[in-house]
Amino acid sequence: MRNRTDGELMKLVMGKDHLALEELYDRYAKLVYSFALKSMKEEQAAREIVQLVYTRLWTTEKGYDDGKGAFVNWIITVTRNMTIDYLRKKRRLEQVIRFEPHEWENELVSEDPDPESIMSRKWIGEQIHEAYVHLSESQIQLIDMMYWQGYSLSEIAAQTNEPLGTIKSRLHQCLKILRKHLTSVREG
Repeated sequence: MRNRTDGELMKLVMGKDHLALEELYDRYAKLVYSFALKSMKEEQAAREIVQLVYTRLWTTEKGYDDGKGAFVNWIITVTRNMTIDYLRKKRRLEQVIRFEPHEWENELVSEDPDPESIMSRKWIGEQIHEAYVHLSESQIQLIDMMYWQGYSLSEIAAQTNEPLGTIKSRLHQCLKILRKHLTSVREG
């Protein structure tokens, strides 16, 4: 395997040749790790990205096209994309609804292990889910894309082919509706 080109190895990987994947790992894992570590500044995250990159190599149907450039550039591009995806996922998991906090919002994100607090957060989460009935389909889609899938407002505008101002306005209206409904449920 050592005498094969990167392009030949990648074709073998697409044919599910484990030895070819091992050879590509031996050749580029340090580079992928270094790139991920420099981007993430966290060893565990860099290791996870290396695993994600090589899983992508194993499962990709497109693969590398040696007519479009050097393999090293391609694998760095894959690494960059996986790093961006990883960051978005991490941000999505850490993200808190970004509007003026109310009591119900603070309880929802509280880390208090008290059973009463846990039940309160669960109840509030259910109320948020139930509040979706007050939203239009496009508002629900916007909340889902932004808060749960991690897309930025400009990315959502591009994907939905709508002006950024329309997306911002829809988000503002959506959050007003949720705030009104959840505040009235809390007070009732």
